[in-house]
Amino acid sequence: MGEARFLSLALANERNRAILTRLPELGLGDCWLVSGSLFQSVWNGLTGRGPVYGIKDYDIFYFDPDMSWESEDRAIAQAHDLFSPLGLEVELRNQARVHLWYEKKFGRAYPPLRSSCEGIDRFLAPACMVGIAPDMSVYAPHGFDDIETMTIRPNRAPNFSAERYVKKAARWKAMWPELTVMPA
Repeated sequence: MGEARFLSLALANERNRAILTRLPELGLGDCWLVSGSLFQSVWNGLTGRGPVYGIKDYDIFYFDPDMSWESEDRAIAQAHDLFSPLGLEVELRNQARVHLWYEKKFGRAYPPLRSSCEGIDRFLAPACMVGIAPDMSVYAPHGFDDIETMTIRPNRAPNFSAERYVKKAARWKAMWPELTVMPA
């Protein structure tokens, strides 16, 4: 699968298109729609399911050197106002701040990031490691093979958690039984 096919299948989900169209209104830097809503939309296209099947939320990464909670909270409130009329659950996170809360939430250290793409690099599996920017730029550091073959394999990033990997992979396998899940 090439980038064009990936974009076609990911954007068959009209919710992804609507988010990407509206994202510039937030005025956030280094902003990407990432992960689940993208690769799961592709899986849905590959398996003949409806474009939004199994997608529980829509994740947006941005990078702002202002690491204050107040700044991120304002951005989250703006995103809520922008996307709630669409009836979507959107999760917006400033990647510059992740290292400040990650260890407390997940029990392992998380080295600081320098960009949103570095956050994408740390997803649990290569199939998850995709992002689309509002200008339709695509970031996929491991390409699209695992998405196309519906293969989940661990990404041994510094924050990798076998427990989280197993839990997420089990949820995905229940929704998309065609998946091949590699051991953690």
